[in-house]
Amino acid sequence: MKPFVFLALLLLGIQFSCTAQTPKGHAGQLSWYTDLSKARELSDATHKPIFGFFTGSDWCGWCRKLQSDVFAKDAFVGWAQKNVILLELDFPRRKEQSAELVQQNQSLQQAFQIKGYPTIWLFYVTEDPTSHKLNISALGSLGYPTGAEAGREEIKFLNDANLILANGKK
Repeated sequence: MKPFVFLALLLLGIQFSCTAQTPKGHAGQLSWYTDLSKARELSDATHKPIFGFFTGSDWCGWCRKLQSDVFAKDAFVGWAQKNVILLELDFPRRKEQSAELVQQNQSLQQAFQIKGYPTIWLFYVTEDPTSHKLNISALGSLGYPTGAEAGREEIKFLNDANLILANGKK
């Protein structure tokens, strides 16, 4: 009986120690869209630009680092909720996606000439009333905040993002 109790307590301790190491933040409060048309509808309704996050979710280490160092922080969550519509444009290697989603993401990858991940573009999308073609008004791009103070990457990222927003307000 003693080995069982010891094993149960050991497993319980491991569970609590793993839980305690979970990154802080409220990234679960963010609404990430994958459909450009839905993001565009919200962008039109709120007059907020789209925050297009080009990522390789199942293979890109820098993308995961950006998510943990910036996107999971409370400062980013509050900023994103106030300022942008979040659009994830994923290029996974092992995860299946619908043909429509693959086509949409590849089209945007070509339009923005994405050469590396992670890349973020802030932009608006409008529809030409006569041709019904979509027009992209790019405001600027971001990547992982290089040169930022360790543990405070979100500050540099948000400062850079705010500069782009200030220069590209509609």
